Amino acid sequence: MIDNISKFLIEQYSTDFAAWLLGESITLTTINPTELNVEPIRADSVMLLQSRGIILHTEFQTIGDETMPFRMADYYLRLTRKFPERDIQQVVIYLKRTSSDLVRQDRYVTAVMTHQFRVIRLWEQPVEVFLSTPGLLPLAVLSRASDKESVLAQVVRELEKITDPREQTNLTAATSILAGLELEAQTIRQLMRSPVMRESTMYQFILREGRVEGLEQGLEQGLIQGRTDGERAIVIKLLTRKLGSLSPEITAKVNVLSVERLEALAEALLDFASVGDLESWLG
Repeated sequence: MIDNISKFLIEQYSTDFAAWLLGESITLTTINPTELNVEPIRADSVMLLQSRGIILHTEFQTIGDETMPFRMADYYLRLTRKFPERDIQQVVIYLKRTSSDLVRQDRYVTAVMTHQFRVIRLWEQPVEVFLSTPGLLPLAVLSRASDKESVLAQVVRELEKITDPREQTNLTAATSILAGLELEAQTIRQLMRSPVMRESTMYQFILREGRVEGLEQGLEQGLIQGRTDGERAIVIKLLTRKLGSLSPEITAKVNVLSVERLEALAEALLDFASVGDLESWLG
């Protein structure tokens, strides 16, 4: 969900993010990561935005990732191949405070090359940066400010000044969820339960993304389950041919075996001489 919120914000408020990350208020449009399809790449936290002369590649992270330097170098080479005339700016934005050294990695180094990229740890950034433009308001609670509750209250006051109802509800929803990285649930419960959050475009966006992700996970789980069921049926058929009818107790034990154990049983049953051998194997 955090990845989806971050993507939504930078896509909808690209000018605000460009002013912050590039120092220039320019409008950026989205590049689909699949355009860089030399090899499959991890794109769940990636946002690629472009203008006529620049590409902004951002990655939002809540935890450190030891593979990040390689991934940034990999993306840089892909982007350079695809858009050789563009200035490519890369930024990794860490959202959640951590003491891990992984969030300080800012370069990929081998014996023959060095690639460097920017790293921003939000908890080290001054709160004022995020209170100046609407699109950055949801990030304010994650900033360097020590009194997070006061910052959240200030953000809410700024949100109340927004006259566009859709924009207000979108940013309220984003603020509510991102605040959960720093504050206890009861502190932000009123915002989290606000009816306007569920009505927001951003919330619906998250739901759509979640449904797609859930469908993909469901298909994967279905394939795994189908494989398990198929192997179980084959093993039970082989056992029946080898040893005769199986008792309900033994069948029940076979039915709860994992794929790996079913495969092991399929090999072991060749040496079984009696049901006792099977019972001993099952334990």
